[in-house]
Amino acid sequence: MKQSGTKNEVQVNKVTLFSLIPGFGQLANGQKAKGIAFFSIFLIFVIQMILGGFQSLVGLVTLGSIPIEDHSLFILIEGTLQLIITIIFFLFYGLNLYDARRVATMRKNGQKINVTMKETLQTIGDEGFPYLLTLPAYLLMIFTIIFPVLVTLFTAFTNYDFNHIPPASLIDWVGFKNFFSIFFLSSYRNTFLSVFSWTIIWTLCATTLQISLGVLTAVVAHQKFIKFKRVFGIIFLLPWAVPAFITIMSFSNIFNDSVGAINTQVIPFLNNLPLVDIGAISWKTDPNWTKVAIILVQGWLGFPYIYVMVTGILQSISEDLYEAAKIDGANAWKRFSNITLPAIFLVAAPTFITQYTGNFNNFSMIYLFNNGGPGSVGGGAGSTDILISWIYKLTTGTSPQYSMASAITLIISAVVICVSLLVFKKTNAFNMGD
Repeated sequence: MKQSGTKNEVQVNKVTLFSLIPGFGQLANGQKAKGIAFFSIFLIFVIQMILGGFQSLVGLVTLGSIPIEDHSLFILIEGTLQLIITIIFFLFYGLNLYDARRVATMRKNGQKINVTMKETLQTIGDEGFPYLLTLPAYLLMIFTIIFPVLVTLFTAFTNYDFNHIPPASLIDWVGFKNFFSIFFLSSYRNTFLSVFSWTIIWTLCATTLQISLGVLTAVVAHQKFIKFKRVFGIIFLLPWAVPAFITIMSFSNIFNDSVGAINTQVIPFLNNLPLVDIGAISWKTDPNWTKVAIILVQGWLGFPYIYVMVTGILQSISEDLYEAAKIDGANAWKRFSNITLPAIFLVAAPTFITQYTGNFNNFSMIYLFNNGGPGSVGGGAGSTDILISWIYKLTTGTSPQYSMASAITLIISAVVICVSLLVFKKTNAFNMGD
């Protein structure tokens, strides 16, 4: 028995050794169809590497050597794509080794294995159907999400700027120089700190305002003593119904310093009231007032979505809870803070978090209202630019800084991902156990 076990173990190791060439291990296990399929994939990859794949990987390292003839950007993109294909192949290679050894072990233990093509296809259809169903989605995700992200990641470690525009000039790897410049080079550091701090203030103020307005209007409209609820519902939905592009441009005109409705009609009307004396406000030329204006406009634009969602949540809260609270002597505020608000946050916390992350990258509001102005804080950034609009200017200005923009993009992604994960964990936003 010991010799037989040793012999079987040798057979397993022998099959594993054969599988170093994909498909051979499967053939040794008697699975001809699977072996041919695995070897065909291996052969296709080898041919692809010979025809240009290996050269693409070399190009990813060198980024070209001859200006005009070599286009560094295209070489970077092709090399990134080849890197993804190579990683996928190595995953397949590991799967091939695992499969060959697993089937050999099954044979050693006397278990039934699939030998014919029909049996293999039947097993794939029964046990592998979920994987087949999700495979196209994974492939699409790889080439539409991971691929562009990797290109951006690699670009952040190059000197791709207005002095190195291919094919006239070559792009070179510079390591962490761009990140060093952002945090330690005075010109970029000051701009980054200014833009980043305003981005945080903008995100917190604008999002908190729109969430507060949405919750407030939903709670007030839900009260029994309110009449014509449907009319109020339609009015509250108007900002959502009108395209945001049109609304932002309209408000940009309304807040115009000289001819806007705020300075020419609203403020004069308020000045007619007793003890009120307000001068014209420089909404578009004073950075501080511009920041106030865009926060107010975003509150107007964003609250209808919160209103609709919270209205649905309020309708699901049992009236018995409120009746019991009244019997216990709880006033309106205690009923709101102990019943209504927890119920809202229990359901809507993930959505509220996405509102914050969305406004962190709210390019349209900043760009359309006043193009990130007025004035400048250096580095091509306006006084009301947030990180995403600053990136846009870095890539579309007269002196583009593509690598620097990529580095800032990675910083934005890291901040959004880390903060979101932290808040999701602290709030148990996706804990559906209760």
